[in-house]
Amino acid sequence: MCKVILLKCCGLCLYNDSYLDREDPDLPVCVEQTVLVWIPLTLLWLCAPWHLVTLCRRTQVNTKHLSKLYLCKQLVVSLLFLTAIAALAVTLGEDFGPNNDQPSTQKNPGVYYANPVLYAVSWVLVLLCQEGVRRTEGAVDSATLFTFWMLQVLCDIFPFQTLLREALRQGEISDVPRFCLFYIKFALELSAWILSAIADISPDIEERNPEAGAAFLSRITFNWINSMVFNGYKRPLVQDDMWELNEVDSTAYLNNNFQFFMQSELAAARVHLQNWLKKKEDRDRQKAQEEALQNGLSNGLGKGVSQDVLMMDEEHKDEKKKKKKKKEEKKKEDEDYPNSWLISTIYKTFKGILLESAFFKLLQDLLAFVSPQLLKLMIAFTQDKTSYSWVGYLYAVLLLVVALLQSLFLQQYFQRCFVLGMKVRTAIMAAVYKKALVVSNDTRKEATVGETVNLMSADAQRFNDVTNFIHLLWSCPLQIILSIVFLWLELGPSVLAGLVVMVLMVPINGLLATKARKIQIENMKFKDKRMKIMNEVLNGIKILKLYAWEPSFQAQVEGIRGQELTVMKKFAYLTSVSTFIFSCAPAVVSLATFAVFVAVSEENLLTAEKAFTSISLFNILRFPLAMLPMLIAAIVQTSVSKKRLEKFLGGEELESDIVQHDPTFDSAISIRDGSFAWEKEAEPLLNNVSLDIKPGRLVAVVGAVGSGKSSLISALLGEMHRKKGFINIKGSLAFVPQQAWIQNATLRDNILFGCPHETERFQKTIEACALVPDLELLPGGDQTEIGEKGINLSGGQKQRVSLARAAYSEADIYLLDDPLSAVDSHVGKHLFDKVIGPNGILKDKTRVLVTHGVSFLPFVDEIIVLVDGKVSEIGSYNSLRASRGAFSEFLDTYAKEQSNQDQSKKGNYSQDTEDVELIPESQDAQPDSPLEDTVSVTLKRENSIRRSQRGGSVRLRKNNSIKKSEDAGETKKGQKLIEKEAMETGQVKFSVYLQYLRAMGWGYAVIVFVIYFIQNIAFIGQNLWLSDWTNDAETYFNVTYPAWKRDTRVGVFGALGVAQGFFVFLGTFLLANASVAASRILHSRLLNNILRSPMVFFDTTPTGRIVNRFAKDIFTVDEAIPQSFRSWLLCLLGVLGTLFVICLATPFFAIIIIPLAFIYWFVQRFYVATSRQLRRLDSVSRSPIYSHFGETVSGLSVIRAYGHQDRFLKHNEITIDENLKTVYPWIVSNRWLAIRLEFVGNLVVFFAALFAVISRDSLSSGLVGLSISYALNVTQTLNWLVRMTSELETNIVAVERVNEYTEIENEAKWITDKRPPEKWPEEGRLQFDDYKVRYRPELELVLHGITCDINSTEKIGIVGRTGAGKSSLTNCLFRIIEAAEGRIIIDDIDISTIGLHDLRNRLTIIPQDPVLFSGTLRMNLDPFDKFSDEEIWRVLELSHLKDYVSGLQEKLQHEVAEGGENLSVGQRQLLCLARALLRQSRILILDEATAAVDLETDNLIQNTIRKEFSHCTVLTIAHRLHSIMDSSRVMVLDAGKIVEFDSPSNLLIKQGHFYSMAKDAGITQVEDTVL
Repeated sequence: MCKVILLKCCGLCLYNDSYLDREDPDLPVCVEQTVLVWIPLTLLWLCAPWHLVTLCRRTQVNTKHLSKLYLCKQLVVSLLFLTAIAALAVTLGEDFGPNNDQPSTQKNPGVYYANPVLYAVSWVLVLLCQEGVRRTEGAVDSATLFTFWMLQVLCDIFPFQTLLREALRQGEISDVPRFCLFYIKFALELSAWILSAIADISPDIEERNPEAGAAFLSRITFNWINSMVFNGYKRPLVQDDMWELNEVDSTAYLNNNFQFFMQSELAAARVHLQNWLKKKEDRDRQKAQEEALQNGLSNGLGKGVSQDVLMMDEEHKDEKKKKKKKKEEKKKEDEDYPNSWLISTIYKTFKGILLESAFFKLLQDLLAFVSPQLLKLMIAFTQDKTSYSWVGYLYAVLLLVVALLQSLFLQQYFQRCFVLGMKVRTAIMAAVYKKALVVSNDTRKEATVGETVNLMSADAQRFNDVTNFIHLLWSCPLQIILSIVFLWLELGPSVLAGLVVMVLMVPINGLLATKARKIQIENMKFKDKRMKIMNEVLNGIKILKLYAWEPSFQAQVEGIRGQELTVMKKFAYLTSVSTFIFSCAPAVVSLATFAVFVAVSEENLLTAEKAFTSISLFNILRFPLAMLPMLIAAIVQTSVSKKRLEKFLGGEELESDIVQHDPTFDSAISIRDGSFAWEKEAEPLLNNVSLDIKPGRLVAVVGAVGSGKSSLISALLGEMHRKKGFINIKGSLAFVPQQAWIQNATLRDNILFGCPHETERFQKTIEACALVPDLELLPGGDQTEIGEKGINLSGGQKQRVSLARAAYSEADIYLLDDPLSAVDSHVGKHLFDKVIGPNGILKDKTRVLVTHGVSFLPFVDEIIVLVDGKVSEIGSYNSLRASRGAFSEFLDTYAKEQSNQDQSKKGNYSQDTEDVELIPESQDAQPDSPLEDTVSVTLKRENSIRRSQRGGSVRLRKNNSIKKSEDAGETKKGQKLIEKEAMETGQVKFSVYLQYLRAMGWGYAVIVFVIYFIQNIAFIGQNLWLSDWTNDAETYFNVTYPAWKRDTRVGVFGALGVAQGFFVFLGTFLLANASVAASRILHSRLLNNILRSPMVFFDTTPTGRIVNRFAKDIFTVDEAIPQSFRSWLLCLLGVLGTLFVICLATPFFAIIIIPLAFIYWFVQRFYVATSRQLRRLDSVSRSPIYSHFGETVSGLSVIRAYGHQDRFLKHNEITIDENLKTVYPWIVSNRWLAIRLEFVGNLVVFFAALFAVISRDSLSSGLVGLSISYALNVTQTLNWLVRMTSELETNIVAVERVNEYTEIENEAKWITDKRPPEKWPEEGRLQFDDYKVRYRPELELVLHGITCDINSTEKIGIVGRTGAGKSSLTNCLFRIIEAAEGRIIIDDIDISTIGLHDLRNRLTIIPQDPVLFSGTLRMNLDPFDKFSDEEIWRVLELSHLKDYVSGLQEKLQHEVAEGGENLSVGQRQLLCLARALLRQSRILILDEATAAVDLETDNLIQNTIRKEFSHCTVLTIAHRLHSIMDSSRVMVLDAGKIVEFDSPSNLLIKQGHFYSMAKDAGITQVEDTVL
């Protein structure tokens, strides 16, 4: 029927075989004029409605500019419309024209009418569609129109060549007008297609993001990122090179969407939870009633039973109950929050992108199965020598087209999945941050700051990783089913044999994985242990050097490292077993299948078609089988994260109505009968509190420790649960917490805290808060960057910044939670006078001040006294004193403490503070001292005042002008204390690879390479054998296949497969040994060198940076490098093997290799440079997210008090966006690379097929199958090779970083050839001979020519102001710093001539900070086990610790916690004394501990030293002059010179430097001080 209509329509036959069954095939004209016309037009008509919709929306006509491109497009289509009209006119003219000679029966066929009309209407439609695209917001071109034009041109190629061939055959053109019109139309269509590939970018799409202006072709090939890739190749990328994000990828947009769905889902989940709890309650009640009934019965019956049995019964019941209760509690905890809403929220938020990616994945999966079928046809073609060669070319082209489409779909799928992962992570991070700002205290208590930050980093990342591959959940089973179906069609039931083998692999892999996990956990334990010790070593490095204890700790670390490497070796062996199984799998599977296939029946011959189609199907099957178990494991891990996130995000929020803000009240703060608790269930901490505070009053809140002062402030801030009563606050709040909260921002930003900057107001604030002198000292003034947690400010400075923030905010009400406790009493007075007090800058505001400072109380308007959470009295200072209540008791308690402190500075308050200037601590040197660099100041002051725990950082000095050095502005060389860490850029040097190979051992490296090479040969051999085997099918055609031949074939095939596996196993095994050896060498080199580095290195390098070398970099060397090295080697050999096989089959292919290799290398170099830098930028921009979050969580109450939640949310969004700006290009750069490499891979397939067709006469079908099936596999391997190269390059950087620290200059040798006598120093005489020293070569001198003699057993006190060089002197004795000139002689030996350990072992120091290491008490006293237990007990007795230690359970084996946390400071100091007593050296240096020790311990130490060290030379660095008044002589240092050196009594008579210092300390004569 159809044919008849078409016959009428075309006037020609539609189709017959004769057209194709010849050497130069062609399509019938009828097909060209009907089917080929309809295909593109159908697409157009189907897609047109989408574009026309925008035209119908009249509401918001976007009359965008008419670009030249748009006009050209419309012009071309209009011309096409004219050609259609012309074609119709020609036909009409021919049929009905005046010169129509033909009889009416011979009219033109219907097609000549239908087509022009069809085209004319279609071109009008295209005109409308193009207008629609122009009006669409943000559209630059149309994918559908591009595809339509492409199809149109492709379909017109057939009539194009038909007409040409016809004209050439006839020698003339039979139908000139139609001939001309067709070629004009073709030229116009080609132009339209080219124009449709160009993006029509309007000027208002800025250059911020090229993606927005990318055309369809550029979008599918990711060409738009070219500019960034080129940039990255030319120079390392920086954050400024990143493009703006698309609106839909930005954090704010994602967060809004996510929150919208989350609220409804969460509400539903909460309702569900309520219902469930209600049901549970009802059930429990019923149970209880039933139990009660039963108990009643049993009691009646049990009267006769003996009491004992009953008792036992009861106990048993109780125990059962307890267990049950525990179980129930756990269950309750698990289900006590709304659950199972997160996944649905994520699904609803990102539904669109999920479905799109699923669609692409489905297409790609289906296309994957087309290639094996084409391969099968290709092999059949080479076997059938009669078929025409164009069939082969067609197959080759089809293989290329299928592969290209597959690549395009796969990359679009990956792009969407990775972007989805990124979006999910972003949404979760933003949600967690938003929640953290409003979370209630109950929820906050359940998770530490670290855990909450983990939600944001680890858990969000888990979701990211899983969503990348979520579609595999349905795609893997689909691929498995399809593979099995196609295999069944090839080989019948024998497939099951191979399948069974594959399925068996899964549990074996699972078993190995669980074993591996166990080993990993053990490994982590040793890692943690090693890192803990390393941390302590680095924190206490100074002590290790002073005591010469490095070898002991080096041995400890090496011991743990040894255990760690043993475990690592185990893990590596396990890996090699699983690699063996994994690499054997394909060989065994194909062996099982083929062996069963040929064994089942004699008719079953293995042909090339069957064998190679099956092998390519097995290759497809390997991926889903390997991925499924991994995916399931990942999902299990993510479900843990899901629970944690649901618990946190579904947790309770702060009630917003606790505090009311009603402006009609006349008092600023009023509480009526309020009771408040920290948790909902808890007892109230504050009971029946009623307060009324009038505006503008200064109210002090006092009370004993724990009476609820801070809780009162929290209640006013709305941070507590209200049990009853209400609070009203009139006006805005400012809050100063007890522990200052400082942001990682500039000092100015910390004070402004989001308010606009007004110079005058700012100046006034910092003057009042005593910050001016500090600003002069800080390198950048108020623009100085403050580190995390205010690390580069002292405690007092932090507190003053916190106060300045409040003062600047100009709020109505100030809540000050004991801000004066962290500062010195003088500074406290200044702050009270200038800021808080009746004459301060806040005098007109309402102030609530929690304080312990009794001295301020007379100046406040009102005092509230709290006792045990109740208000006990309220009134003015005098009325409360008179009433003799709780307040008087409080005064008595605190006045005693204060009077002790104030003894020395009596009368300081009576003076007017105007003439008392504030001198910041660190500039307390004498006026003539040169400006020093930060390093030396830090080093000098190490044992000085800052360490004493007086938090204040400003002291008062009367009428002494603040000296500002002229060149303070220019930062001197070395002025920066901490150098910025070098971030490696550019390519990794080849020498680094050689260093790693050298560490592995050249022998190992070569053997491993050779073994892998042999394995590759076995692999190729096996496949060549298979191709030879398949040729038997032709030899033994219609002949019985001999059994011996069959067995030989199967046997050799199997043997080669097993050999392959064995060599991989051997190679991996040896590589494991080699890499463990390399790890051992690199680590011990690093450790060895770090311990031998001079002290200055540790002072200028943050501990974290060194720890990072030992943690992350060593981890990379241990685990990542061997892994990526192995994969890289296997990939490389795989690619080379593939190319070899293809060249073997078709030698022509060798010509193509060179250009392909060039393209490949070119693309890879570009990619690696960019990707590496984007990775680095990603990790750099990721840490601010977490640190800002950690900061926010710790400063929550401050942020809430000031009401700045929105500002912080905004800041968080910006921070995450900065990170996304690097993550997004990284994702795209991966796709950019993949699509280009796959293109290279697809060309390999194409040329392999093409050359197979060209040389098919000389080829066996087996070789064709072999070379093409190899080629089909190469795409993935190529992709992997680049990934591995880039990963190896990223990882090998770790070796570079580790080596960087093994090349640090060492201090002097520990032991030299010249060794001092055994008993040296016997007398303990010290001589300084014109001794000069500087901390680093480029810095100023610190000691300027010290010359003095100290006799045996003299007791010398060393005094001087901060920075005078006291600590430097001790550092020189131990050669922590080496002499610049001059020498120190001890008992006639120049100390610079002997080894450091010989020197340091013979001197003893009791340092200012008692540093202990985790380990036993005994190890802390005697790490080398030199002394007997008796000696240790003797020194413990002398240092008053014997009673304490013998009272401990483990005595000397008692474990000391990290940093000695489980001992008091006094006990730690006494342990240091015990160390000194144990060493019994003739020279003792005492670096006096000031505030660390209470007076009692101090007394004990002093007495022991006097008694036990009476025969020694003792040098005491004193901070408290009392302790050295009984010295033989006192050395007064100033600016690195000795200014006075005599007995204390003589110095007091002299009335020089020492006299003025003694006077300050309140000492006037020597007798005063005997303790």
